[in-house]
Amino acid sequence: MQITPQEVSETLAMVAQQHLDIRTITLGLSIRDCGHEDIDVCAQRIYDRLCKAAEKLVPTADRLALEYGIPIANKRISVTPIAEVCAATCSEDFTPIAVALDRAAFAVGVDFVGGFSALVQKGITATDRKLMASIPRALTETERVCSSVNVASTRAGINMDAVLDMSRIIRQAAEMTADRDSVACAKLVVFANAVEDNPFMAGAFHGSGESEAVAHVGVSGPGVMRAVLAALPAQADLTTVAEAIKATAFKITRAGELIAREASKRLGVQMGILDLSLAPTPADGDSVAQILEVIGVGTCGGPGTTAALALLNDAVKKGGVMASSAVGGLSGAFIPVSEDTGMIAAVEKGALSLEKLEAMTSVCSVGLDMIAVPGDTSVETIFGIIADEMAIGVINSKTTAVRLIPAIGHAVGDSLEFGGLLGSAPVMAVNNFAGSVLAHRGGRFPAPLNSLRN
Repeated sequence: MQITPQEVSETLAMVAQQHLDIRTITLGLSIRDCGHEDIDVCAQRIYDRLCKAAEKLVPTADRLALEYGIPIANKRISVTPIAEVCAATCSEDFTPIAVALDRAAFAVGVDFVGGFSALVQKGITATDRKLMASIPRALTETERVCSSVNVASTRAGINMDAVLDMSRIIRQAAEMTADRDSVACAKLVVFANAVEDNPFMAGAFHGSGESEAVAHVGVSGPGVMRAVLAALPAQADLTTVAEAIKATAFKITRAGELIAREASKRLGVQMGILDLSLAPTPADGDSVAQILEVIGVGTCGGPGTTAALALLNDAVKKGGVMASSAVGGLSGAFIPVSEDTGMIAAVEKGALSLEKLEAMTSVCSVGLDMIAVPGDTSVETIFGIIADEMAIGVINSKTTAVRLIPAIGHAVGDSLEFGGLLGSAPVMAVNNFAGSVLAHRGGRFPAPLNSLRN
């Protein structure tokens, strides 16, 4: 579909007035051929591969932003899950690989590298265990490396042993960076049904079904969506609201299509997917919570919030798929707490609880994202929170995730300050009645009946 001058004009107006940006160009790279039994050799191969393959990423993105007048907020790299790359490595600690990824990120100027990851939804190999055990130190000693572990899928069920392992790892990562507001946990995601072409951090990795190198584009625009809905008359019915969301999502996605085409051509790689996700930032007005309030919810978290979010998420997807055949990734609406000023305000008012957020994740695009909990939250409680969220993903055949931050040394009402895109996070209350039995039963939560689709 050809992009028209009118679309360009409308997009530039969105940029100037409503904070529209391309949230990220993420270069997905296969590094499977970098493996070696000597971890230092493997690390150097990975460093060299990233520096060579991504040397033009940041200059290309900057030129595109200048030529088309659309800001490109982040430039990122996603790589083959490191647990797969290091299968032949003899070392017990994969931290040197994370350090090499971090060095490469600084060398080429990207914001984050994702893929210090493992896929353990059905079982855990020896290499997976090494990767998972390395996560706390790896994230403590690096700045731009992100990690993810997929512990569940609709086809396999939930690996409850892995959920418990990750609960302990999250706690350990928090303790190791307690002097920095437990920031390591802000770069660590636990997934159900992780997708292989996600351009957003911290959960991005380059899946085994992808080609050698691809350029994915993540498009956002909650500020644009909020402005469009705010202009509707108060008596507009919900069908009209949904149509306005679809039309706006269409326009936003077309902007992403333009950038994705040009980025892939100039980088000399395959065009990947467009992820149309309303991903908030700490900037004023760039809030998904405020969109829900404009739709009509009194305060985000109040009765009606889940219904409003379901309408928003569905209409965003419908508008996106009409605009491009390349829509993929997670596409929909994100509801992180720390990165959304409206969410933070709702927590501080007492309108938004962890339990309500969990209900909202049944209809949003991800899950419990960037949520700070008291520093004394037990491993069993963390396990229960993750297990509940994984169950939502598995039963509903959707991607869900948990990015939980045990705020060591902090209690409910305190605030963590991460700065930049990660923003600040109010410490939220948790239900401490998890008990001590469920987390330690182990085994596998069987795949649900709806997994039998053959």
